[in-house]
Amino acid sequence: MSRSIVASVLGMHCPRCREGKMFPSPTFSFSRPFEMHDHCPHCRQDLAPEPGFYYGAMFLSYILSGFFCLGLVAFIHWVLGVALVPSFLILLVVVGFLFVWFFRIARVLWITIVVPFRPGARD
Repeated sequence: MSRSIVASVLGMHCPRCREGKMFPSPTFSFSRPFEMHDHCPHCRQDLAPEPGFYYGAMFLSYILSGFFCLGLVAFIHWVLGVALVPSFLILLVVVGFLFVWFFRIARVLWITIVVPFRPGARD
């Protein structure tokens, strides 16, 4: 049984087979954080179809991280009642840990938009 699209994206799996991992290292290991497989280890889907393919992922990353930052600072400042400067310092620490996740999730979302799911896909 294959993963749902949400589980596939959050698990950073190939959009075609939803089995193979797109990145060789775990997200929070910070070991080779930006390295990505050229092809899916399971179905051999090309994960870099053309030069500049992930340019659009940059915009997704910007949008995702922007809304996350606004929401986090608003929550910390207005709900928890922390002053504005410490709220931004907390934001810097949190984003420092999540920057690789934003980079990777944007790439996974971008290729998932383009590559259709094919159950049982395998070369």
